[in-house]
Amino acid sequence: MEAPLAERIRPQKLEDYISQAHLIGPNGSLTQQIAKGIIPSLILWGPPGTGKTTLAQIIAQESKRPFYILSAINSGVKDIRDVIEKAKQSGGLFTAKNPILFIDEIHRFSKSQQDSLLAAVEKGWITLIGATTENPSFEVIPALLSRCQVYILNAFTKSDLESLLQRALKTDTFLSTKNIELKETEALLRLSGGDGRKLLNIFELVINAAAEDEIVITNDRVFQLVQQNTVLYDKSGEQHYDIVSAFIKSIRGSDPNGAVYWLARMIEGGEDVKFIARRMLILSSEDIGNANPTAFIMANNTFQAVTTIGYPESRIILSQCAIYLATSPKSNASYMAIGTAQQLVKQTGDLSVPIHLRNAPTKLMKELGYGDEYKYSHDYANNFAEQEFLPKELSNKAIYVPGSNSRENTTREFLKNRWKNKYGY
Repeated sequence: MEAPLAERIRPQKLEDYISQAHLIGPNGSLTQQIAKGIIPSLILWGPPGTGKTTLAQIIAQESKRPFYILSAINSGVKDIRDVIEKAKQSGGLFTAKNPILFIDEIHRFSKSQQDSLLAAVEKGWITLIGATTENPSFEVIPALLSRCQVYILNAFTKSDLESLLQRALKTDTFLSTKNIELKETEALLRLSGGDGRKLLNIFELVINAAAEDEIVITNDRVFQLVQQNTVLYDKSGEQHYDIVSAFIKSIRGSDPNGAVYWLARMIEGGEDVKFIARRMLILSSEDIGNANPTAFIMANNTFQAVTTIGYPESRIILSQCAIYLATSPKSNASYMAIGTAQQLVKQTGDLSVPIHLRNAPTKLMKELGYGDEYKYSHDYANNFAEQEFLPKELSNKAIYVPGSNSRENTTREFLKNRWKNKYGY
């Protein structure tokens, strides 16, 4: 059977690699390392279809190293040990160019499976390249993570996706036998969600469905074919993030019916309970926050519970939490506040800490007046003393703006009474 289009046009050289200029562009953080063949063990973290596997293969090819590949979905400790033994025999101890072991979806490895990699990485028998769609801080054990550099891959931009389509048309032997006109590409780009593999799969579906050799790609044609060929939820496939997105947006939109339906789709598809619970934990802070602080406690307890219990009982706990979050008051004020603060830091740089807020651990610092004018809040009425807590360049800047809900309305009144007109509350 012929390989899928995404596999047929997979880049073999660094110069053909599309996107991720921050990693492999002229000034990319990996460019010089690849050129010199000095490759550390690393974790490639990014959404599906952003070229993690391709980049690992190109790194091995450019550095002329033996390349071994395992998938965390169907590999166990025995498979890891077998590959490590082969790697030791093929190089490792006897050459600077030790073999590369690429592990796809490394976040699915258990602690014991990850532990089995430590000695090989530590002693240089292999250079590990792990690929993950999940935050490695959560899913990769600290001992292994500390031995790896983490590089983030971004979802493809519109320009990247268009370049990918043009590359397919120019380089694929089968497509060159067709007369294909890309009249409209918005549907292809939108349905891809920044996933290059998904884009090519949809594109190939449209081409294969055409009876004629002259094919005009339009938005209507793409949408019609995709709707006719909708597949069941697959936790490692294309609909994974679409279903999760629908689940999160249903909770954010205060619809427990939609939330439980999409939850059921994930459960029936065999989704990892921790993945679902982690998404609700993030949402409890991002979309509910101080409108109902108990939501965070509920979500955190849910995460702990399902991690211990697993399926099938976890479905009940997940359902309870999803319904609770969906029916809770909503606020993104905390999410917006940290975003505003980070943007201010980027714009204003390292502003000086006001001298009255500085610590004075040395005699010189005390002589310079560090902390002299600081007012200890508990020494004042109502445990409050008005003073400046921001750098002078940002004085009176309101970073946190309370949401419009019962609890944060109370918070707004509290801040208004405390700070009068300083922050405009």
